[in-house]
Amino acid sequence: MMLFVITGAKAFSQILAFSGASKGLIAFVLDFPISPILIIIAMQVILLFMGTFMDTFSIIMITIPIFIPVVKSLGFDPLWFAVIMLLNMEMAMTSPPFGLSLFVMKGVAPSDTTMGEVYRAGIPFLGCDLLVMILMLSFPQIVLWLPGMMR
Repeated sequence: MMLFVITGAKAFSQILAFSGASKGLIAFVLDFPISPILIIIAMQVILLFMGTFMDTFSIIMITIPIFIPVVKSLGFDPLWFAVIMLLNMEMAMTSPPFGLSLFVMKGVAPSDTTMGEVYRAGIPFLGCDLLVMILMLSFPQIVLWLPGMMR
């Protein structure tokens, strides 16, 4: 099954490249009169929304061919974006109503635990993750310092 997802994502990426849709999308995004960081934040909101209904691997395989060319054209480091995207995927797995980690937590909790209690228990973790994401968006060197030491 995973091989089919990878093959489909690769085909999707190639179709975007050959049809010129990637160039059109980049031109469309660059024409917006808003700050590039707001475009990155909008991408993160889209990823968080998708993550409440889909699994992480599928989201990454669908969105990377669309988002990475836009990120590069906006002048951001793709590694920085990838780290933020992975944190966002982790947040999506803990966000109600369909976060997969919430159902795992419900499965290992005592039998009298309700889903509402599991949702409330996940909120502090989402808050911490959001704080970390804001720090990484505000100060990219937090993410890029260690990889920069290896270059």
